[in-house]
Amino acid sequence: MTLKRLILISFTLVLYSCSNKKEQELIVRENSLLEREKQFQDKEAEYEKLLKMKDSLLSLTKVKDTLPKIKEWPEDLKVAWNSKMICKESNCSNYVIGDQRSEVWEFRSDSTGMYANVLNNNEIKRVFTGQYLESKIVLDSAKETSSKNKIKVSVVLDDIKRNIIKGTQTITGQDNCTAKFSVELTPSNKK
Repeated sequence: MTLKRLILISFTLVLYSCSNKKEQELIVRENSLLEREKQFQDKEAEYEKLLKMKDSLLSLTKVKDTLPKIKEWPEDLKVAWNSKMICKESNCSNYVIGDQRSEVWEFRSDSTGMYANVLNNNEIKRVFTGQYLESKIVLDSAKETSSKNKIKVSVVLDDIKRNIIKGTQTITGQDNCTAKFSVELTPSNKK
């Protein structure tokens, strides 16, 4: 072999090895770039999931905002009240003008609504559904079926002061007779 030939072969080998090394570096770089792209795609997918979750939470908040707010009685009503009721007019045979009644009333509210419980001898006698309007309380009972007759009771308390509440209770009995009672509520001393 000639020296020229040997130099040419050596030079070719060096070139080939450099070229091969460069090619290897290029492959490593390309693989690294592909790995970064995959990581970026994963982060982008995670970001999209977070956006969807945020949107769903916002839509839940909008639904929650459209639900009716739970209304509650004012704090100063949430005590036991002694009632004094006197029959003022009646065309019912079982209610006589001048009849007097005493009961305990409790204003309650929960997630299903606002109520007033009427107690007699510590037992619930009647439950009213209630509304607190600007200057009055409106209470209504469903028709009650007692052993003798069916009655409907409604109450409008339209004179509301701190320590006394006044209004009218109307009882509509069987045969559409009506009896009206004046109602006066005062806070009970019991806690």
